[in-house]
Amino acid sequence: MIIQVVLDWQNNMPLVAETGELFQKFGGGPLGRALNVFAFFTIQSNLIVGATSLLLAVNPNRASTVFSVFRLTGLVAITVTGIVTYVALDGLLVFDTWALTADKLLHVVVPIMAVVGWLAFGPRGLTSPRVVKLAVLFPLAYMLFTAIRGPLSSDWYPYPFADVHELGYLRVFINGLVIGLLFVALAAAAAWLDKRLPAKQGAAPTRVEPAL
Repeated sequence: MIIQVVLDWQNNMPLVAETGELFQKFGGGPLGRALNVFAFFTIQSNLIVGATSLLLAVNPNRASTVFSVFRLTGLVAITVTGIVTYVALDGLLVFDTWALTADKLLHVVVPIMAVVGWLAFGPRGLTSPRVVKLAVLFPLAYMLFTAIRGPLSSDWYPYPFADVHELGYLRVFINGLVIGLLFVALAAAAAWLDKRLPAKQGAAPTRVEPAL
């Protein structure tokens, strides 16, 4: 992620493979371009995964409702990142050198490690129907944030499928609904798996509490 921020600060942007034109308008100055990086679903997903993983490293027995929601949100969001990248964005941009490195880390390495880490180490027992419902608020809030922010930032949108200026609100709403349904399905699947995967041997039983 740091690599990506530096690249955008320097205006070292990827090009669209078909047209050779800049894919996104990243703001007028270095700071604006760097800050726009954090408007990407990918970046936000990586941040949530990184933060929850760090908290678990400090205290593996975390089991609050707030933490459980963010843990599930990060897991599902980073999975959606990998899937959407492969299905909708693969081949759209041409990367090289450091841009290619940043792309693979954010869209391939972290999603795989996050999913494998959760499957192997858990912790188990942090999901519930309430946690699933709360986790689904993240993609809804993201699409709303993107739709509102776009016109306020010179019609800049982080993804083609979220570009209201080009597609219109109805098409973007449908695209968001599809992604939201995918998020719901993955969150429900993760909750189902969580109840059936064995807990790590020797780990203390987890329980959901009201505070972080």
